[in-house]
Amino acid sequence: MSTASSDPRTGQLSLTGQIPVTPTGQIPIAGQAAGGVRPVTGQISVVNDPARRPDVLLRRRMPPGHEISAWWMIGAFVAVSLGVVGLMTFFPA
Repeated sequence: MSTASSDPRTGQLSLTGQIPVTPTGQIPIAGQAAGGVRPVTGQISVVNDPARRPDVLLRRRMPPGHEISAWWMIGAFVAVSLGVVGLMTFFPA
């Protein structure tokens, strides 16, 4: 049987002696039962999420009560206004 010791500087666990292995040849995880943890298998139910429809490309689900900053709208207004004024310089009066 192996004995475990911990390095006081790093806390890393080191094993001395023979390393225990499972019948499949794998090293067991510390604290794992002898039989091992069996993964949950089976069908997964698919929830119909309207935010993940294929026709919706840029929708993101936000937490309830989330609002965008007013500065985004102010910045969009300024950008569109500057774009319109910039394009109007190409047309003579």
